[in-house]
Amino acid sequence: MKAIETTGKIDKEGVLHLDTPLELKEQTVKVIVLIPEEVEIEEQEWLKAISHNSAFDFLHEEKEDIYSLSDGKPFHD
Repeated sequence: MKAIETTGKIDKEGVLHLDTPLELKEQTVKVIVLIPEEVEIEEQEWLKAISHNSAFDFLHEEKEDIYSLSDGKPFHD
C-alpha cells in the first residue's frame, strides 16, 4: 500500500473534511485517524470503533468460542 499524509478536521456530525483535496478519483481507501494525545476519547467511542473494525471479525468464528460460563474459578478481590 502507498501512504499519503494530509490533515483535516472532523465536524460536529463526525464527517472528515480534508484541508487539501486529493488527486485520487473514485477509489476505495483506508483511513487512519491520528489524534493528539491530549484529546480524551470516551470509552463509548472506542467500543463503537472496535465493534465496526473488520480486524476483529475472526472473533465471530466458531473455533474462537473456546470458553463457557462454567470455565475457570470465580475471582473475589
